[in-house]
Amino acid sequence: MSGIYIHIPFCKQACSYCDFHFSTSLNKKGDLIQAIVKELILRKDEILEPIETIYFGGGTPSILEIKEIKHIISTIYDNYIVINNPEITLEANPDDLSDSLVMSIHNKEEEKIKNLNIFQQYKKLGINRLSIGIQSFFDEDLKFMKRAHNSKEAINSLSIAIRYFDNITIDLIYGTPTLSDDNWRKNIQTTIDLGINHISSYALTVEDKTLLSQQIKSKKIKPLDEEKAQNQFYVLKQTLEANDFIHYEISNFGKQDYFSKHNTAYWLGKNYLGIGPSAHSFNGKQRSWNVSNNTKYIKSLAQNKLPSQIEKLSKNDLYNETIMIGLRTIYGVSLEAIKTNFGESQLEYLLKKTVKHLNNESLEIRQNKLIATKKGLFFIDGIAADLFDVE
Repeated sequence: MSGIYIHIPFCKQACSYCDFHFSTSLNKKGDLIQAIVKELILRKDEILEPIETIYFGGGTPSILEIKEIKHIISTIYDNYIVINNPEITLEANPDDLSDSLVMSIHNKEEEKIKNLNIFQQYKKLGINRLSIGIQSFFDEDLKFMKRAHNSKEAINSLSIAIRYFDNITIDLIYGTPTLSDDNWRKNIQTTIDLGINHISSYALTVEDKTLLSQQIKSKKIKPLDEEKAQNQFYVLKQTLEANDFIHYEISNFGKQDYFSKHNTAYWLGKNYLGIGPSAHSFNGKQRSWNVSNNTKYIKSLAQNKLPSQIEKLSKNDLYNETIMIGLRTIYGVSLEAIKTNFGESQLEYLLKKTVKHLNNESLEIRQNKLIATKKGLFFIDGIAADLFDVE
């Protein structure tokens, strides 16, 4: 089984921390949708196995009109083998959902969905999972992050969404200077009280060329407090696990049967196709990525050319990726798989590098799998990098 990721590179405004590829101008939205459709058609022979998941990410996919989303989904069904009832996820912002509860009718084709609210229209398209970018239920945090919505819209969008969708995930960010420990606990509890079954939660990080980075460099705000973020991470983990959530990936918590099928496929090394500017693809042997420029992306596909670069992954690349992905998940790194796929000497190398992390109880070996402990989880990216084999 494989998945398709669609990158929608548009947002109403730039969040202070975001370094993803997006544009706040919608002038080229129509041309961009046509280019995405063209790329889907040109690449249809790259994945011949059934498509199990479709994921609209960004950017802000909820900025699209219903007919634009329908056009993309129809193109996938027309050109790929799609399983019955695939997981189709759409990332959405609370303000888009609040503003669009009743859609206007633009043409006769859409008359049949007259009087349906935005959630009903999404379901009619086959979308069965929503990823809503809440980030916080407190206005002070949202203003600091330059989010386009407010706390009232966050609550309102979720209160209505849960009437129509059972499979909802929300994003929450911790470690912000404005977020007190008490309000962080309230963010988590609000999510639990609403009956949300999946949470993706991330520590605020400073990325180059973002407003947040500029603010710290200019000393308008203080550097982030890593200890505070670490403590809030442990509160998150403890609280959610006490409420039947499974911590199945470093940033993801889901109740049984509510794990993200799309993202889990990434972590298990399955093939996926990335469509749209800046999107990445993986076929088990090589990785490719599209140009992070809307104009160049559109121009290239207008000429029937794929706007991508390809990197053939070395054995070391694949080994390092196996380590990084495995340690971030509850599945861990199978020592038997390391031996089978990379050889006895590579397994010996890994075990030797692992000793100090086993001794300080950041890692453990269970059922012949290398797994991060609670102590090691918050620092797992650094630990994984220490286990890499650098050519």
